[in-house]
Order: sequence, then structure tokens, then C-alpha cells
Amino acid sequence: MRVSRGATGAGVRAFLAGLDWVLVVVTGLLLVLGVFMIKTSTAHSIAGNPGYFETRQIIFLIPAIAACLAFALFDIRRLQPYPRVLLGGLLGALLVVFAVGVTVRGANAWISVGPFQLQPSEFGKIALVCILAAIAVERIGEIDRWRTTLTLAAVTAGPALLIFLEPDLGMALIYIAILAGVLFIAGTPWKHFAVGGVLIATAVVMAFGVLPSMGIHVVKGYQLQRITAFVNGGSGNTAGYQLAQSKTAIGSGGAFGKGVAGATQTVYNFLPEDHTDFIFAVVGEVFGFVGAALVVLMFGILLWRALRISAQAATQFEQIVAAGICAMFGFEIVVNIGMNVGLAPITGIPLPFVSYGGSHIVADMAAVGVLLSIHRRRMAI
Repeated sequence: MRVSRGATGAGVRAFLAGLDWVLVVVTGLLLVLGVFMIKTSTAHSIAGNPGYFETRQIIFLIPAIAACLAFALFDIRRLQPYPRVLLGGLLGALLVVFAVGVTVRGANAWISVGPFQLQPSEFGKIALVCILAAIAVERIGEIDRWRTTLTLAAVTAGPALLIFLEPDLGMALIYIAILAGVLFIAGTPWKHFAVGGVLIATAVVMAFGVLPSMGIHVVKGYQLQRITAFVNGGSGNTAGYQLAQSKTAIGSGGAFGKGVAGATQTVYNFLPEDHTDFIFAVVGEVFGFVGAALVVLMFGILLWRALRISAQAATQFEQIVAAGICAMFGFEIVVNIGMNVGLAPITGIPLPFVSYGGSHIVADMAAVGVLLSIHRRRMAI
């Protein structure tokens, strides 16, 4: 059967009309900012090849945009009947990492694919959102019972534990943030959050304080350094040096920034990981308080649109999925900016859409695609 060009054109127009263009524009601006900041921060990183990281980031954007478009066209409700299949796939992918994974920056979290490395846990974020949303909808009539909360927590604990053992504490915390977002939007009682918060706080104190003092180390040495650096305000070890340099870069930017040429912390490579974990410090040094505030504003708009899409979703499953994605983005943004300014521990969480990296940019753009799909379905009703 032949499809007329008129019908195809009408379908394209309908697709474009159903998009949340505010979300599209703000995401595009953040992507452009990311490429520019990566170019700025890595121009002197590799002698004779100043555009190495910039070029790779642009290459990463090709599958990222493709993933966004694919999910924008996909009806996410098709995944709702298969939470257990998705969970099995997620756990299987994470177990493969232990078998054939490669170590990058201290974590065995990547799989080599030619010249690139894929991080399954990044793509698992979207899977986990759908898994938890589907189970929550299945048990929505019992959402106030401990059994439901414990079931969702147990489902999250499996992949989160595997990720923690890679070890990747930051990603494990993102999974917990997704769980919290799903529980909240589904209507879980506050006493469940209170008990969960106490248990998590107790686990943190045991893992980073009590057990190491007894000679039992469940976390790596560099993770302890990061906590120590946060508590000491940026002193005493390598992580402390990173934090101190980050705060210096942001502080030296003043109100309007020093520009690319004057960004000495960045240009002379005083700031480690300035294209990944600490790219917000580069924004602060180059563009100053005003520029950094505008970036925060753009992230605020992105979260507002995600919340709006959740509130207007056509089905409860889509509402919970959108809320889970919003919680994921919100946690990543707050923690990354917080660790750049010394208000949160250094956990290795990248800044969405801005930090260098392939897996996280593809996964985050896929998440935007899911939001756009949910918005399109609501507009079509």
C-alpha cells in the first residue's frame, strides 16, 4: 500500500505540533552550551589535537538526538506489561559488565565497543523508571502498604547494589532518587519516606564511618577521600584539591566571568575533570555568576516542563514515568552543581546535557524523548 506524500507531510506536521517546544529549545541550548564548554575546557588537554573532546562530543550527539526522536515517536505504554522482562534485562546487562567490563576512573562500569565505551547503568535509568512505574500502577490500590514500598525498594536495590559494587556510588544514588520520585508521585505515605531516610542515613554512617574504623572497608579509598574533602571543605587529599580548585574557579569568575582567554583555572588545567564532573565550575569561571545563574534557570525550566508533562499525562503509568525522569534529572543537577560549589560530596555524577560523555548524553536525550512522547499523546487527546 502506497502512502501519499500528503499523508506523510500531515504526519510530520502532527508530530511537530505535538512537541513541547519549550522543552526542546531549552534542551538544545544546554547541548550547545555543553559543546562550547567542552571545547573551552579541553583546548589544551591534548597537545596537537585541541578539538579531540569537542569532536567526540559532537559525534555523541548524533545517536543522542536519534534516541530522542525514536523515543518521542514510541508509545512508552507498550513497555508497561513487561516490568519483569525489563528488570531481567537490566540485571543481565549489569552482570555482563562484571564479566567483560573495562575500568574507567576507578569504576568497572563500561563495556568497550570499538573506540567507544558504553555504560549500561546509564541506559538502565530509563528501564528502571518504566519498571517501577509499571509495578506501582499494578499495586496502586495498595500503595499505602509497606509491602508495596518494600517491593519497589527491593526491585531498585538489585541493580543499585550491582552498580555500587562496580563501584559507582553516584549512579547507585541516582537509582535511589528515581525510586523516591516514583514513590512520591504514586502517593506513598510520608512515614515510609521517614523510615527509609533513617535507614539510608544509618547505612551511610556505617559504610563511611563505623565500619572503616573497625577495619572493614565496603567503599573504596577514593570514595572515602571524597567524603572527607566535602566535610573538610576542600583540603587534605586529591578530592580536596579538586574541590578547592572548583571553588576557586567559580569564585574568580565574579559577576560576569573572565571570558575564555582569562579563565586561568581552566586554560592552564589547574581544575581536574573540568570537562566532566566539574564543568559547572568552568561555566562559573568563564561566564561568572550571571552566566551560571542562567544555566541554573535553564535547568529549572527543564524540570518545570517535566513536572508539567507529568501533571498532564494521559495515564497514571505515563504520569509516574515522567515524574521518575524529573526526579532523575533533578537529583543529577542538584548533586553536580552542589559538589562544584562544596555543598554536596563529590560523587562523579555528570551535569545533564553539558558534561562530556557518550552514554550519559544518549540516555538523558532518550529520557527527553520519553517526555516528548508523553506530551504528544496528551496533546492528541
